[in-house]
Amino acid sequence: MVELNFDRARPEALLNLNEVAELRGWSRGNGTLRLGSGLTYTEAMARSEQLRALAEASRTVGGPQIRNRGTIGGNLGTASPAGDALPPLYASGADVELASVRGVRRVPVADFITGPKRNVLADDELIAAFWTPRAGGPQQFSKVGTRNAMVIAVCSFALALEERSVGTCIGSAAPTPRRAVEAEAFASDALDWEARRPVGQDVLVRFGELVAAAASPIDDVRGSADYRRHALAVLARRSLAWAWEEYAACA
Repeated sequence: MVELNFDRARPEALLNLNEVAELRGWSRGNGTLRLGSGLTYTEAMARSEQLRALAEASRTVGGPQIRNRGTIGGNLGTASPAGDALPPLYASGADVELASVRGVRRVPVADFITGPKRNVLADDELIAAFWTPRAGGPQQFSKVGTRNAMVIAVCSFALALEERSVGTCIGSAAPTPRRAVEAEAFASDALDWEARRPVGQDVLVRFGELVAAAASPIDDVRGSADYRRHALAVLARRSLAWAWEEYAACA
């Protein structure tokens, strides 16, 4: 709709996929969820126990009308680095299911998006579903914007905490959503998984530094590159502290 409103595209036809039953619904097996690409943000919000970070991200998307109409599959297809639904999928290691008359294939979400608004979708394929592990521990999503709602992220951050494992993803601060791999490895080693003692301030600061270092932000109308790095460090510190507090309380 943005492309149409700005007269950047005039497709000869538009196809409404809302009534295709195979693109809706969800199933569960072996700790993994398969969710149809037609899953709306409103529906994702209702599955907050299984999709904790994705549900939180969905709450930040637009207003009620957009959340009722917009879908996670649409966010994947758009492949914008600022897509709010994308960092939770990266942090949890989701796969994208692509279908065509030639068959079905699954692609890790990090391989599916190749650049700003670019993906590996072939001309005859559509996004049928996405696969993601059911949240097995605390998850966090937060973003910085020019106001509290209905805003494109200046930057965003998702974190998924599992037993001895930390998953992350940075949004709106690189050409694509990007995992902070060094930060993940550092936190996985530094956290006290056995005794679950409180995480030290030095660990939080270093984690934030590594997350900020993983970003490749630009200066634009929404914020400067330096501000994005600073904000990401703050979001990372807070997210890890909140997630670890929740994890430790479940001992």
